[in-house]
Amino acid sequence: MAGKMFAGTMEEMDLVERHILMLKATRENEPVGIIRLSEILNIPRHKVRYSLRLLEQDGLIRATPEGAVVTDRYNEFMNDLSTQLDSVVVRINRLREQVSRK
Repeated sequence: MAGKMFAGTMEEMDLVERHILMLKATRENEPVGIIRLSEILNIPRHKVRYSLRLLEQDGLIRATPEGAVVTDRYNEFMNDLSTQLDSVVVRINRLREQVSRK
């Protein structure tokens, strides 16, 4: 039962994780293209392309003739994400307490 309830949540978490991995790999290897990112991360090219498109729409990377590079928003994004993840952990712990009380 819980599996179906959280299936969408888990898929979203997988997507966020992939975007973070993609962003970090881009920063460490910039400029980097789709094929190289696919090889580095062992992620299919179509998923790399999709993630790069979303990261570009969010202004976190930009395409250059040599490949993708991160923008100056990278550090701010990672700091904000860390703060948001801290909030998620607090909420998960609160939910865990509710479940444990049966």
